[in-house]
Amino acid sequence: QLQASGGGLVQPGGSLRLSCAASRSIFSMGWYRQAPGKQRELVAAISNGGATQYADSAKGRFTISRDNAKNTVYLQMNSLKPEDTAVYYCNAGSSITFRGAYWGQGTLVTVSS
Repeated sequence: QLQASGGGLVQPGGSLRLSCAASRSIFSMGWYRQAPGKQRELVAAISNGGATQYADSAKGRFTISRDNAKNTVYLQMNSLKPEDTAVYYCNAGSSITFRGAYWGQGTLVTVSS
C-alpha cells in the first residue's frame, strides 16, 4: 500500500528528497529510519491536516510535506550528514505520535564522501 522512492548516495552537505505514495488516503504519513545496529526511529510525520512532528535530529534540516490529492508524502532532506545514513521507511496510520500499522519498503540513504 505504500511505495517509497528517492534514496541514494549523496555527499555530506547534500540534499535528497524521498517520496512515498499510498494507495488510499491515510490520516498520518511519515518516515522512520534504521541505521545498522540501531533501532528504528521516527524522522518526521505529518497529518492530513498539516500537523507535523520531527525528531530533534531532523529539525532545521528536514522538511516533511504531503499532497493529499495524490496520497503522497515527501521528505526533503538538506545538509545531510554521515549519521543520516540509514534505511528510510515510509509509515502510515492513525496518529503522528505513534507508529502506524502500514509500512513501505525501505529505501537506502547513504551519506558519504
